[in-house]
Amino acid sequence: MSLNKALLDILVCPQCKGELQLEDDESGLRCEACRLLYAIRDDIPIMLVEEAQPINP
Repeated sequence: MSLNKALLDILVCPQCKGELQLEDDESGLRCEACRLLYAIRDDIPIMLVEEAQPINP
């Protein structure tokens, strides 16, 4: 099951309030501005800055 399109449209990065991009494999949401990846577990986005993974350049 994938994330609801309406949910994706309203979610923003909790750190900068910027736009998020869904990873191709739907494993997480990426914030290019903060260079952070927020994991998706059991179809639930984990939107905690302290649990986000840094994106390598």
